[in-house]
This record gives sequence, structure tokens and C-alpha cells, in this order.
Amino acid sequence: MVAISGRKAEIFRLGFITWLDVEVRRLSTGIPGLDALLRGGIPEGFFVALVGMPGTGKTITCLHFVWAGLRAGESAIYVTTEESRESIVRQAAQFKMDFQSALESGRLVIIDALMREKEDEWTLRELAVEEMLSRIIEAKKKLGRNARRLVIDSMSAFWLRAPVKAREDSYTVKRILNKWGFTIMATSQYAITTGSAFGWGLEHIADGIIHFKRRMINGVLTRYIIIEKMRQTAHDLRAWEIKIEDGVGVVVVKPLERRLEDESLPEKVQKKIKTHSEEFSLE
Repeated sequence: MVAISGRKAEIFRLGFITWLDVEVRRLSTGIPGLDALLRGGIPEGFFVALVGMPGTGKTITCLHFVWAGLRAGESAIYVTTEESRESIVRQAAQFKMDFQSALESGRLVIIDALMREKEDEWTLRELAVEEMLSRIIEAKKKLGRNARRLVIDSMSAFWLRAPVKAREDSYTVKRILNKWGFTIMATSQYAITTGSAFGWGLEHIADGIIHFKRRMINGVLTRYIIIEKMRQTAHDLRAWEIKIEDGVGVVVVKPLERRLEDESLPEKVQKKIKTHSEEFSLE
């Protein structure tokens, strides 16, 4: 965890704007390029939503976040609703993150919704928000104050059958967990067919939103991230290309030179858009 000073805050009082230096304590995401876009990391105590379609890098970003805490001597809790506990451990190992040792030493708890044939104290016996919260609080009590980082991957699984509950459930999760001193990353799946969330709610209550996108460009799958929202702190506003590298994980590559919507257009059309934009700027 790092403390970033020098942040400028606007306070409106009696019609005047006063600039104050305030200190924002941040937690590293574990991805150097993303930390840079966030001016040092996620503000401590925030609830950050990672949203987007499958295969865009949300889960791997969560792995980075947990591993950064474990490497710093912290404990962490990871809730997985769409993969097994073993799958999360194997996936982390692909990027040289030793979750298995953290589990064995008691510094990491993985709460799993897919282990019913091997039930233990960290198995969700039903996919319900109330049971998940109960398990998280039990894990927090076991790990103690040093458990600052929490991942919920994903929240969408809880309201697949009732999307109208998304906002109510999201509010309940944030309200209850806010009392336990967590900094939270929670993922929300967007449907491949529509590019929209299964239920709107997580985005409304989140302190921050990082949107993960993907496009096919010249037959190659290209991934992007955009920090759409991060309260109380400055952040980069551009779309950035990311890559998932073997043995490394998520790497922030470069900002887009064109609008994200234009990236999937034919090159001839892109050149016309660029030419017209340049002509317009000269007028």
C-alpha cells in the first residue's frame, strides 16, 4: 500500500473554489501500467467493478490484485463463482503467482461455488448473496485485519435468473462489506451477443469502473481497457491496448490513436476519418 499526496480537491464554499492537498492511500493493482493510469493504484477502501465480455482479462487482473497483496505480506480473500478453486490456483501459476503456497500457509482463502462434491467450510452450498457474505465475514475473522483485499469473480452469477435484483444485491454487498475494511475488485460479465450487462446495478454503486473490451482487427483479437470512473482521484481517460503475456499476465501496451469504435473499421475508412478530422481541426 502506498500513500499519494498532492492530490487536488475542489471544495465549493460560498461561491469560491478552494484547492486543498489531500492524501489518498492506494493499493497497487499488481499491474504497473494500470497503477500508472490510476496515479498509483486503487484508493484504499474502494469497491471497483471490472466489467466486460468474457476473455477480456478481468479474472487475470483480479489475480494480479490478490498477488500484489500476498507479496506485500497481506492476506486476501477470493470468491470464485464461475471457476473451481483448483482452476484459479492453476491459472495464477501460469503467471508465476503461487496461490497454492498462500492457501497452505493460511494467508489466502478461496471461496468456491463449484466444489459441492468436495464441500468444506469455504464452499458455497447455494449461489446466494447472503451465503457469500457470511463466508466472506467468516474468512475475514479467520485471517484478521491483515486481510485487506477481496475479489468477487463474478457478481453476475448471483442474478442470472433475476437480473432485476442486480442493483439491490450490489447495494447490499457494498453496504455490508464496507464495514469490514476491504478494498474490493468485483467482476461483472457482459453478454457476448449484446455487449451489455446481465443486470444493471454493480456499475451504479461502484466507486470505480474499469471497462474491458475486445475487438477483432485484421483477424487478430485485441483487448483494451478504459477507466470509466474512479471517485476522488484523477485517472487516465484514454482507451489503452492490453496484452496477456505468458508467465507475466496483463501488460498495458499503448493508448489508442483513434476512437475505439473506429478500430474495427477497414483501413481505407480509418484514413478517411483521420483526413477529415485533420481538415476540420485546421478550419
